Amino acid sequence: MRTIIQRVNYAKVVINNQLHSEIKAGLLVLLGIEENDTCEDAIWLAKKVVNLRIFDDNNGLMNLSVKDIDGEIMIISQFTLHALTKKGNRPSYIKAAKPEVAIPLYNLFIEEVKKELGKKVETGIFGARMMITLENNGPVTIFIDSKNKE
Repeated sequence: MRTIIQRVNYAKVVINNQLHSEIKAGLLVLLGIEENDTCEDAIWLAKKVVNLRIFDDNNGLMNLSVKDIDGEIMIISQFTLHALTKKGNRPSYIKAAKPEVAIPLYNLFIEEVKKELGKKVETGIFGARMMITLENNGPVTIFIDSKNKE
């Protein structure tokens, strides 16, 4: 399971020209699920995301988590995080999980983030074409892969 985490001042998702969800200061989390990902990956990654200390404290040091600042989180499914680009110029997505595997893990990840954060989490719609607007704060962008947890 892979994530691109962006510290944002705001983010919003538009689907079919309609505002679907939006957040103020917090994290935009792009989540890619691979065929061999498990519930353990989702649980571990959810805790890691919510407790990641990438917000400034009073001294301007990144010592606070999204939970510490009472920030918001938006989670967007993104199978392209598992793109294979070694051969040719057209990415291959054969490592990305099929919907029957990905959807339950995506939903579990959302529920675990909600539980860890202690409040509602905004999302997109799995498999939808989404237009995402955000203002990256920093910029701060972090990549985490659950296969590299040790």
